Amino acid sequence: MTFWAYVRTITEVDGYSARGQDRVKAFTLEGAIAALRKRNLSTDDVSDANGRATKLGKLLVDYSLHRADVLNSHVRHDLMNAGEAKDLYARLCDKYRLQAANIPVNKQSGDKKTINYMTAIVHVIIAAHIDSAPCDYSPRGLTTYTRDGKPVRTLSRWLDGAFPSIVNPVATWEIKEYYYTTTFGSKVSDAIYVAQLDGMELNELRQTEGIDVQHYLMVDARDNWWKKGKSYLCRIVDMLHMGFASEVLFGREVETRLPVLVKDWSRLNKKRDSLTPRSRIPGAGNEPTTARSTD
Repeated sequence: MTFWAYVRTITEVDGYSARGQDRVKAFTLEGAIAALRKRNLSTDDVSDANGRATKLGKLLVDYSLHRADVLNSHVRHDLMNAGEAKDLYARLCDKYRLQAANIPVNKQSGDKKTINYMTAIVHVIIAAHIDSAPCDYSPRGLTTYTRDGKPVRTLSRWLDGAFPSIVNPVATWEIKEYYYTTTFGSKVSDAIYVAQLDGMELNELRQTEGIDVQHYLMVDARDNWWKKGKSYLCRIVDMLHMGFASEVLFGREVETRLPVLVKDWSRLNKKRDSLTPRSRIPGAGNEPTTARSTD
């Protein structure tokens, strides 16, 4: 975790983006040294007496370059605005002859009250690729993992989806879409924090109980994430590399990547079911729902 302490400290002091440039910034060795000195922190682990990068210093700079490249070259182009997400949802409904299960609607009012398009897109894609298996598209309870019919872990908060149910899922996911959000900072900061908390709990479950669960974060809304939230995008990439998410899908990336993942979930679920029956808790909010045909 020392590496991430350096990454967070240097990035915060050096800055996430350069003024007047619509790009995520990568820090240099000189910038890293200056940032640490500004906080009255030692630079010994980052550079030697001659100002040359240590092994850690080089790794930090390389990671910063990688993070900036991923965000500038790929993520910014994958993020959609509300209109683009609406069009993609309509196209996928037509392609798969499906509509989203329990069509999700946002909490806005007036003209802004509409379908949560990213969530609806995710629902349609999953339904089209799970071979009629059950899926909990909108869990109304805490996710629980069991052994021999007894609970060994229950997560701290409700997640946005679980396959095949919230009891012993092989995959869970969270969706962060903010097409019409006007107050961005604290709401998104909290969203990133709780997503990391979920990832930390699942990571601890993997390490102590040997129970491996896929955990995905799906993000959209270019106007907010890119224009206002570059710092939060950096934190999401950090969270991914820290091992607190199996994968992060940005915007239109779900169209091509999510079908591949869902097929893997189905394979893992079938393999597990062939070995042992899955525990279920009637009335615990884990009854699955399915997408509806448009026919």
